[in-house]
Amino acid sequence: MNSQDFSIVTLVMHASWVVQLVIAGLMLTSLASWTVIFGKLFSLRGLRRGNEDFEREFWSGKNLNDLFTAAGQKEGDAPMTRIFASGMREFLKLRERRVEAQGQLDGARRAMRASLQRELDVIEGNVGFLASVASVSPYVGLFGTVWGIMHAFVGLSNVQQVTLATVAPGIAEALVATAIGLFAAIPAVVAYNRFARDIDRIAIQLESFIEEFSNILQRNASGTVPTTVAGR
Repeated sequence: MNSQDFSIVTLVMHASWVVQLVIAGLMLTSLASWTVIFGKLFSLRGLRRGNEDFEREFWSGKNLNDLFTAAGQKEGDAPMTRIFASGMREFLKLRERRVEAQGQLDGARRAMRASLQRELDVIEGNVGFLASVASVSPYVGLFGTVWGIMHAFVGLSNVQQVTLATVAPGIAEALVATAIGLFAAIPAVVAYNRFARDIDRIAIQLESFIEEFSNILQRNASGTVPTTVAGR
């Protein structure tokens, strides 16, 4: 391979089959991580928009029974909608059973906490995959590089005179694996950190809503069913 052949494609084609296998795996992993990244970007954006829309509607003073009815008709709308529906459903169920006021509040809070955990499990889906890609890909690429360098030096064992020109192609072929590993890992690291911060913000928003809605239920637990919510 002459100096004009030092392109990525040529280096990969001349690499050993182990290095080629490592590179192929890293490329597939990179493609999968980018699929997860774009999917998570759009899903989190939709979740934030849905939460904001419901929160705005909730604090507008709209009838809670109407909100509860609407929430039951659009279960796939937003996490905050489903958390509200689970809390309101449990509150009304315990009220019908004439459970004491504190029991009504505790039951509604437990229902909302359980719903929150389910929502966070869904929201955090595939984020762990990005963390794995970010941590493992550089080492997989390094393994391919080490193997490629070993293969290159074994191939030079029968060469009488070793020069930089004879060593460079094999080293370059091996180093491609490390480059591909970093290519897969760096976007995954950046995306994971970004999504972790976004998910934390969503979790805090949902936690705050649970506390605020619990306060509303507490004020009305011993009286009639709350019909509206005053603005903040």
